[in-house]
Formats: sequence, structure tokens, C-alpha cells
Amino acid sequence: MAATLIAPLWHNQAQAQSNDPTAAPAVLVKRLLQFPRDLGSHPDTATEWWYVTGELQAQGRLFGFQLTFFRSRVPSTQAMRSGFAAKQLHFAHAAVTDVTGQRLLHDQRIARSSGNAQVDLAQASDTDTDVSLRDWSLQRRSSSYLARANGAGFAFELNLQETQPLLLQGDAGLSRKGPEASQASFYYSLPQLRVSGQLTLDGQRQAVTGRAWLDHEWSQSIMAPQAVGWDWIGMNLNDGSALTAFRLRNKTGGTVWAGGSWRAKDALVPVVFGHDQVSFEPIRRWTSPASATSYPVEWRVTVPDASSTPRRYTVRALVDNQELDSSRSTGAIYWEGLSDLLDEQGKPLGRGYLEMTGYAKPLSL
Repeated sequence: MAATLIAPLWHNQAQAQSNDPTAAPAVLVKRLLQFPRDLGSHPDTATEWWYVTGELQAQGRLFGFQLTFFRSRVPSTQAMRSGFAAKQLHFAHAAVTDVTGQRLLHDQRIARSSGNAQVDLAQASDTDTDVSLRDWSLQRRSSSYLARANGAGFAFELNLQETQPLLLQGDAGLSRKGPEASQASFYYSLPQLRVSGQLTLDGQRQAVTGRAWLDHEWSQSIMAPQAVGWDWIGMNLNDGSALTAFRLRNKTGGTVWAGGSWRAKDALVPVVFGHDQVSFEPIRRWTSPASATSYPVEWRVTVPDASSTPRRYTVRALVDNQELDSSRSTGAIYWEGLSDLLDEQGKPLGRGYLEMTGYAKPLSL
């Protein structure tokens, strides 16, 4: 759930979508997802994102990384014939967490596309995963993905090898995000990706290995009017299983909607959580010195197991300061960072990413 970064833009375009005759229907209808076609872009929908996060090891040091590409449809320009009309806006965010150094490095990109490859600085193929913004890119190559980015003080080139099949979230890929049918997205994940490649930090290039998680979502609308933000986790467990959990919050911190899934290592179909089966309870908070925003950096997350018995986990940030300020591209401030997953006794079970939005200011999607 990385749509947080295009929240201000999406909100401004919401009314215009209804006057866009070539746009997808306002309410997404369940359908059989087709691959590799649905690995690619869906430019008739309001927004879309490809989101990769993971952990990296190099010479005894631990790092986290994030690379996210966003596409946002501009309804008012769709009928224009000009080869320079901004029919889609593209954003990209990249970050590296240096756990040993307790620091976060991040950067951002923004560009528009008209469908004219000769002038566009960004593109997203509609036949397979192949997205780029200037010199940043994410491309699928058979059963692996190549992720490239370079920013202020960091760069990476990573090969992400599939080890498990696609995980269709929600109802066979249609994931509800609120009480109304229109509040939904098409959503699939690729957990337990095996990572190898190169990480450059402060000019020092080093070989890295690790594991990662890929999300791809596209939607017309996902947030109920009373929701101000969300909390989300995507966790690769050490036993090969995968855990997703999220909740959308109202202004008092209550849950508007929740969901997620758990899939065993060798399973094809996940256990899908009901909206009333997931809870997030904050344990410890951290206040950003940059934005003065307070974020819960340790959570107790409760989800059901295969027999609907509640299972409780602790999610703990490995670095408190993993706040990203995307003011130069999308205007959103959010928290996204590498975190541990622990059982009730404090035993490490896995690792992944925690995302928190709407704490600096409410989102409107």
C-alpha cells in the first residue's frame, strides 16, 4: 500500500475522473487476472504503483532498501492530441536504510508522459513489468526482476529472483480497502524474492545478498472519507511464509477497515483475513526531529491463523528515523522502514517493511 505518495495529486483529480470517458469504471469488478499482461501498467485507472522493499547483507552489515514507481492518470488531458500533453504523471522514490549507521538515505524523481517515447522521460509498459523514470528502472526478465536506482549518497543494482508464485491479495486479487465496493484495488505480491547485486553507499561499492518483497496495485479509489491514513506490513518469515496486514485509520486512531493474508511456504492459496480479524496496537512511539510527527515504531499486530485462532506478533523498527519527506515530488511525508517480526516471546520470526501514512497530515484518496 504505497499510494500514500500520490495522495495530494489523486485527491485533486477525483472529481475529474467522472468526466473522463476513457477511464476505467469507478467501481472495480472482480475478474481473472491475466499474466504477464497484468504485471504491466493499467493506464485507464486513476493510479498504480510497483513497490519493492527488502533487506540486504554485506560483510556483516545490514541494510534495507525501497524502490517505488507511481503512475497517476491526468483525466483532463486524455482527449488532447498533442505529443507533449501530460497524460500520466510519474513519481519514483528510492531509499536505503543503513542499520549499522542508524541512518536513512532517500531520493525522489518526478516526470510526465504523453505516450510519445521520443520525448517522455518516464514510461510504464502495459504488457509486462517494465517501468522507468530517467535512469531509475524496474524490469521483469523471465522469473526475475532488475531494480536500478541512484540517489544522493547511494545507488543499487539488484537482481530479484522469484522463489514462490504470485500471491493474489484479497478476493483472488481484488482487495477491499473500505466499507464501500468502490474502495478497492487489484493487488498482488511476490514475497520471498532472493536478492543479489551491488549497493553503493558513500562512494563505496559492495556486493550484497538478501531477500525482498514486491507489491503491485492499481485502483480508482481506496480510502473511505473518514480514513486519514493507514498502517501496513509486508513480512518475509524465516520459515518461507509471507505475512501481509494493514488497517486504515480514522482521525482518532480507530480502525476504518483492515485486511491482509498469510501464506505458507509451499502453499498456492493464502489465508485471507477478514476486515474484523486484524488489529494494530502501538507499543512505542518516536517523534521526528524534522517534521515533529509522532510515529509508532513498535506495534503489536494480531491476525488469525488458518484455524481463525488469533496470533500476536511484535513489529519493531530497526531504525527509528525512517521518515521520508517527498515534498519535492508528491508533497507527502510518511514513514517506511525495515523492521523485525517477533513472536509473543520475543523470538525473531522474520523481517520486512512497515509503512505508516497520514500521521504528518491526513490523506485524501
